[in-house]
Amino acid sequence: MKQILNLLPKLAKDKHIENKKYFDKLKKKAPKNLDYVMQDLHDAEFKKTDCLQCANCCKTTGPLFTTADIERVAKYFRQKPQQFIEQHLRIDEDNDYVLKSVPCTFLDSENYCSIYEVRPKACREFPHTDRKKFQQISDLTLKNVAICPAAYAIVEEMKKRIPL
Repeated sequence: MKQILNLLPKLAKDKHIENKKYFDKLKKKAPKNLDYVMQDLHDAEFKKTDCLQCANCCKTTGPLFTTADIERVAKYFRQKPQQFIEQHLRIDEDNDYVLKSVPCTFLDSENYCSIYEVRPKACREFPHTDRKKFQQISDLTLKNVAICPAAYAIVEEMKKRIPL
């Protein structure tokens, strides 16, 4: 896994222009069955991918916290939302709440999440490869292929399954 993670940024960079062109075409004319194909690709990849072996998303990026996420996690810690915010979050350049630092403070040494049951929506849905209207999140996907080996594999398989 470590070897794949070391290669991933370069692999993603090498494929970036190809992927960008592919997603630009996809945005213009997405096939009617795109959501079904993406769900199949996502499910197939995550049958063989163990996120606990990687956790690169938790180690290198931080999720966006919605108001609902903040309230849910604060309640889990028996805190007021404002206390949770002051302790763990900051406001980023997009005016969103994000973690003060990465790796994620809730990730333990064995890649387990200490708030897994109440984790933010962004964490639950990562890498967003099974999202409806997938073509609308191409910029996010281009970022995620450099972070997540599964997202990289899904996009490579997608280009084979849906040639444009």
